[in-house]
Amino acid sequence: MKNAIKLLLIAILLISFMPELEAQCAMCKSNIEMARQNNSTNVGNTLNNGILYLLALPYLIAMSFGFIYYKKYKQKKAEQAIS
Repeated sequence: MKNAIKLLLIAILLISFMPELEAQCAMCKSNIEMARQNNSTNVGNTLNNGILYLLALPYLIAMSFGFIYYKKYKQKKAEQAIS
């Protein structure tokens, strides 16, 4: 419990002393600024879809490795039960 409190305090201190950061990369920021000048709202939706796509791929890869591991583990356990 004491370790968790120490880690929480360290995290709060680190977060409180962080400088203000930009939320987007330079390319995304320039695209959004140009879209605002042209009164277009489609760019924001496209960027959001791209972010979701990039977020989903690592999880899908990890899930596929987990599924393969589970199948191999189940197969190995079945072989051990037979012998």
